[in-house]
Amino acid sequence: MPQLEGKTALVTGAASGIGRASALALAREGAALCVSDINMEGAQETARLISAAGGQAIARLCDVADKSEVQAMVAAALTAFGKLDAAVNNAGISGHFDQRLHQADDETFERVIDVNLRGVWHCMKAELPPMLAQGSGAIVNIASVAGLIGAPKAADYTASKHAVVGITKSAALDYAKSGIRVNAVCPAYTDTAMVQGAIAGNPGMASIMARAIPMGRLGLAEEIAEAVVWLCSDASSFVTGHALVLDGGLVAI
Repeated sequence: MPQLEGKTALVTGAASGIGRASALALAREGAALCVSDINMEGAQETARLISAAGGQAIARLCDVADKSEVQAMVAAALTAFGKLDAAVNNAGISGHFDQRLHQADDETFERVIDVNLRGVWHCMKAELPPMLAQGSGAIVNIASVAGLIGAPKAADYTASKHAVVGITKSAALDYAKSGIRVNAVCPAYTDTAMVQGAIAGNPGMASIMARAIPMGRLGLAEEIAEAVVWLCSDASSFVTGHALVLDGGLVAI
């Protein structure tokens, strides 16, 4: 039997990469999905792929930095499916990866914090009430190894992801006795559009990233998605407040 049969879930940033892979994997395991993104065409394609595979999905336009859009997204999921069993807060942006802190511009810092940190805050604020009402739920926040260790020339991104790990742990303690589990995943460099965009501006970056990982390669979005499914399922019923590292051995160095 599929691990998430009869469950409902939402995934932000679901137009591509880890978000799309997570949505497809959750649907494969039986969940009905609300998929959202600022790229509505991409979100609709993710929903189409789910439907084509026999699943059920709706697509929503949502900028997670906008509280009202997040509230509308969660309301749409509840209207469509009647409950919310799992939420994957994946939407995020990269910020700087090529400037030391004193060189970085404030506007980019503010946007990174708005999306990566405030976006998770808005999503959890909207997701938790229906989970509290039903007495159960699982939230997975997509952080990064940059939420656990420093990343050179990426102070804005690193700050935002450290904060995501912190919020995850605090919320896990707040809701541990309410039937709601809150965890994070911390991927290393993963072969997604975001990483390919960084590589495109620096042809040598791909080999630098691969050499940094003991396994000698980038991660795959599908590999991260399998961990997301596990954390959303009852198979991880005793796991909360955890930042699961998916990094090919990077932080073990």
